[in-house]
Amino acid sequence: MSFFENTRKPRGLGGRIMVSMMNIGHGALARWGLGFLELSPDARVLDCGCGGGANIKKLLNRCPNGVVKGIDYSAVSVETARDLNRAAIDQGRCVVWQGSVDSIIFASGWFDAVTAFETVYFWPDLPVCFREILRVLKPGGTFLICNESSGENPRDEKWTKRIGGMTIYRAAELKGFLEQAGFQDVEIHQKKNWLCVTAKK
Repeated sequence: MSFFENTRKPRGLGGRIMVSMMNIGHGALARWGLGFLELSPDARVLDCGCGGGANIKKLLNRCPNGVVKGIDYSAVSVETARDLNRAAIDQGRCVVWQGSVDSIIFASGWFDAVTAFETVYFWPDLPVCFREILRVLKPGGTFLICNESSGENPRDEKWTKRIGGMTIYRAAELKGFLEQAGFQDVEIHQKKNWLCVTAKK
């Protein structure tokens, strides 16, 4: 397995290094994307494909009276995210579970918002995953997708060739899948090659 395969599912030492790199390297993208998400101080948020937990930490800061949960199918990511957010976990404000987005363990209609940073590239069946996210959202809740690659840069192709199972979606494709799953009020935001999509239940 090449080192860059760890962007899809971090494993072993290479995975630990990659998760640490992503926690730092995706910071600017996450801050930009979170600007399109309104959250109350007591919001309940789920971060799907939570990686090393840096965005969980940002969300916890945005919701000082709320709860933030994370899910990731990489054991390395889950361990790193738990370590980074240990204080909030000990306070009962955070939970990080190992699992897949196509079968989310959390209760229906529980979350005010669901986020997905740099992860939908690797989801096995977007319509199925998006329906699961719709299920766990409260009516009126928001789903936010934030990607560093919008599919409009020819250089994006080098990543899909280098990383097995990676698909870079254009805004129109994501909008179509979201509407197919039952989402409404889909909004597209772009900055250079960055892409942020929000949708409502």
